[in-house]
Amino acid sequence: MFFIKLLIESFSFALNAITTNKVRTVLSLSGITIGIFSIISVFTVFDSMEMAIKSNLSSLGNNILFVTKWPLIGDANLPWWKYWNRPEPAISELREIQRRTQGAEASAIDFALGRTIKYQGNYVENATVHAVSQDYDKVISFDIADGRYFSPIESAGGKPVTVIGSEIAENLFESLDPVGKEIKVLGSKVQVIGVIKKEGKDNFGNSHDTQILLPINFARNYVNLNEIGMTIMVKAKPNVSVEEMKDELTGVMRSIRKLKPAAEDNFEIGEISMLTSFIDKIFGVISIVGWIIGGFALLVGGFGIANIMFVSVKERTRQIGIQKALGAKNYFILLQFIFESVFLSLFGGVVGLFLVFIGTLIAEKPIGMQLYLTSGNILIALLVSGGIGLIFGFIPAFNAARLNPVNAMRSTF
Repeated sequence: MFFIKLLIESFSFALNAITTNKVRTVLSLSGITIGIFSIISVFTVFDSMEMAIKSNLSSLGNNILFVTKWPLIGDANLPWWKYWNRPEPAISELREIQRRTQGAEASAIDFALGRTIKYQGNYVENATVHAVSQDYDKVISFDIADGRYFSPIESAGGKPVTVIGSEIAENLFESLDPVGKEIKVLGSKVQVIGVIKKEGKDNFGNSHDTQILLPINFARNYVNLNEIGMTIMVKAKPNVSVEEMKDELTGVMRSIRKLKPAAEDNFEIGEISMLTSFIDKIFGVISIVGWIIGGFALLVGGFGIANIMFVSVKERTRQIGIQKALGAKNYFILLQFIFESVFLSLFGGVVGLFLVFIGTLIAEKPIGMQLYLTSGNILIALLVSGGIGLIFGFIPAFNAARLNPVNAMRSTF
């Protein structure tokens, strides 16, 4: 009961300081407001980016492994020429992986090119052409809106057929039905047999909407595979962990390439978790930068809180003397002023949070990304602003608690 009464009284004093000395209080609290706004706005933007990026990566599948010549994330400890001298993944290696692995649900190979696609007088420049093997649709998730995917016979025989993205279909055919029509790509005519359901772009700017798929056995007639960077994708079975699949795949690849036991791997096996951990490191550095940016404003805000509290102690010196004469203990005076300082600082922090919230509503549309003011960031803002009030309000509160009641009542301020 005593504690609740103390909180109410301190809150009342803080509210009175705001209402009676508006200009002084606003100027003093602006540092806290700007500091919280700076830190939380940075956290909000980059947390939203991080969540969106991780969501896009997880949509690829956390149980997919990528066999490549180059690592998904660069390794500064390995000279580039070692990567350069590695052989590219090959279709023959995909066949061996499919034959030898026990833990793989599906495997496919893929390479991408930027090419112009034409249909009569319409064309799309720099469209992404993916040359893929038969099981690509079992590894990478997408839906067919119209038509169908390649048949095994079409893939194996390298038939001139294609599955196109929805945006490609809109630009080339407008209101016409694309299925059954012929488009020109890689200098040859191919028949459209399917249209991929509209997806929209992810945060990397990727989407099946602007892509077309060709059987790799068709594309290899027009492209030198030795000059193209290919990727073998292996999807693990539901009951097989990524680590188990990676160990098995490493052994299979070393066997295929006839590497001696002491020889280094001349291939990379990447996974989505490698990218997410790399992203965590990047955003960890960014959060430190955010603290540095907002830290200076918070420091200024802390001095502002201390200034308000020193003035408040000076103005209420006689009141403190009367309270002590009536039996108020030093700790009561100390806590009263500390709570008042914390409440004032929290006011500044809440205003900063409100500005961040308004900023997210305004900025979402121009930047084309949904922004989230998370409960974690709200809690950080309240804890930081409350902590600033506690730290910078302690000395004024301590001075108030040590006042001599007789001298305090004689004060003429």
